[in-house]
Amino acid sequence: MSVAIDQVTSQREHGPLRAIIMSQPFWVTIALGIMCVVMAKVSDVFFTDDNFFNVTRNFSFIGILALGMTAVIITKGIDLSVGSIVGVSGIVSAMVLNAGHSWWAGIGAGLLAALACGFVNGLLVAYLNLSSFIVTLGMFAVARSLAQVISQNRMIYQFGPDEKLFEEIGGGNVLGIANTFIVLLALTIIFMIAFRYTTWGRWVYAIGGNEHAARLTGVPVNRVKLSVYMLSGLMSGICAVLLVGWQGAAINAMGTGYELRAIASSVIGGTDLMGGAGGAYGAFIGAALIEVIRNSLLLAGVDANWEGTFVGLFIVFAVMLSKFRGMRSG
Repeated sequence: MSVAIDQVTSQREHGPLRAIIMSQPFWVTIALGIMCVVMAKVSDVFFTDDNFFNVTRNFSFIGILALGMTAVIITKGIDLSVGSIVGVSGIVSAMVLNAGHSWWAGIGAGLLAALACGFVNGLLVAYLNLSSFIVTLGMFAVARSLAQVISQNRMIYQFGPDEKLFEEIGGGNVLGIANTFIVLLALTIIFMIAFRYTTWGRWVYAIGGNEHAARLTGVPVNRVKLSVYMLSGLMSGICAVLLVGWQGAAINAMGTGYELRAIASSVIGGTDLMGGAGGAYGAFIGAALIEVIRNSLLLAGVDANWEGTFVGLFIVFAVMLSKFRGMRSG
């Protein structure tokens, strides 16, 4: 709660413009802009319509996961299971479609499977007071195993009578803008409103700032914690449905490694791992930066294996910047 109060106090003392300039998402946006300018000089392909389409589509999947992850981290938790939930949710959705059911039944089944995983995570963390790290690490293994068992280790690529419509949802576009990016933009706006203007959003920040104080002031801590893990699961389900539609196939390995990229996007975007600070725009711009790094390395002819090194350096720098800002505000 103290972090959130510090942010409000900073805005009152220095004004909203000063607060924006001092925020981490602002500097991540500047870094992204500089990188784009440099790449425009290095590669003639970078600013083409096709590359823009590919970049925005590709980072949308991680961006959607990062939104849910941000809510969890703000409450001082972590969700290591999102990648595995993507896998089991995608398999469930594909199998329902493969059985001949309609597109909405397939999507609904996938989202329900993801929500169920998030519910279990939230129940164990909020009501049994177990470590979020341990609980979600367990779900990381369980969900991936379920995906393998349910699919019997086979690829599912036939989606029944609504196959074309389902694939259009994840792989289509509107006026040259990928559907996945449109979904990410819509969700980002919804999360921004929820974090900033709703009671639930204030409760999320309060829990991350000081859970004990939040309980004393009447915040329903357990219910809010349960909600953020279910929300993270739901974002995994949405990511899975879009991913399966775009790829035109579902395999149990879908989402492998996505949890680390989602956490990285949130942290780079200014979400404090100690809780109480973060936002939807930060998750969005953090995911964009990671994808632009990956895309830039490919266009510059650099070995793609260097991606992890650059992303890791950005994470460390983001944490250092956050700590430096905290020292200054203190």
